[in-house]
Amino acid sequence: MTCVILDDEPLALDLLADYCAQVPGLELVGQFDDALAALAFLQDNPVDVVFLDIHMPRLTGVQLAQLLPQPGPRIVFTTAYDQYAVRSYELSAADYLLKPIAFERFVQAVQRVRQQLTSTAPAAPPPAPAVPESAPAAAAPDDAMFVKNEHRLQRVAFDDLLYIEGMKEYLMLYTTTGKVLTLQSFRRLEEVLPPERFARIHKSFLVALSRIEHVERGKVQVAGRLLPIGDTYRESFNALIKAYNQL
Repeated sequence: MTCVILDDEPLALDLLADYCAQVPGLELVGQFDDALAALAFLQDNPVDVVFLDIHMPRLTGVQLAQLLPQPGPRIVFTTAYDQYAVRSYELSAADYLLKPIAFERFVQAVQRVRQQLTSTAPAAPPPAPAVPESAPAAAAPDDAMFVKNEHRLQRVAFDDLLYIEGMKEYLMLYTTTGKVLTLQSFRRLEEVLPPERFARIHKSFLVALSRIEHVERGKVQVAGRLLPIGDTYRESFNALIKAYNQL
């Protein structure tokens, strides 16, 4: 069974490579710290399974999984963030490994993939990641987020978001109902926003893909405003647009 691992953390890459070497019958054919390089490799080199980190710069693991050719490899998500578990089910992931990943748990994921590859019957859903006892019981809603606005927590529905503009240490959220200013970082916000619905296009801008009116000459128009596409984000954004219902 051939596999590829993708993680932007060198220590995580080394750990998974070591795990792969210890499992009989599992051949590691590629390891990457850049999502676009991994995507290019996987488009030309079919493999059985990809161990895929979710939270990465430029292109998230969820976005990459949606860009893979179909029928594609089995996906095993690896992440330190348990809020992505539901999304992994939606993408029919073979398994979901919560960091730090124990070797025994890694072997279970490999066995699950083997069973899926050798059986025509639908595989059982992956086990939900363990949640520490100290974690709050209630999960964040899947259709909205709460941001701090002045002295209150403001609910912002994902469907209402048009785009987000960075203003030094603040973010301005432009929505269908108005603007919301919050003391927040893009990195934290990207951990919460559904990566299949939103894309970072510039160091100062993040847009809702469904709200893009058109793309032209290195810019996108959202709600009548032209926003620049930064060089760092151009390639990953173009890949997303090609996969986003383009005719």
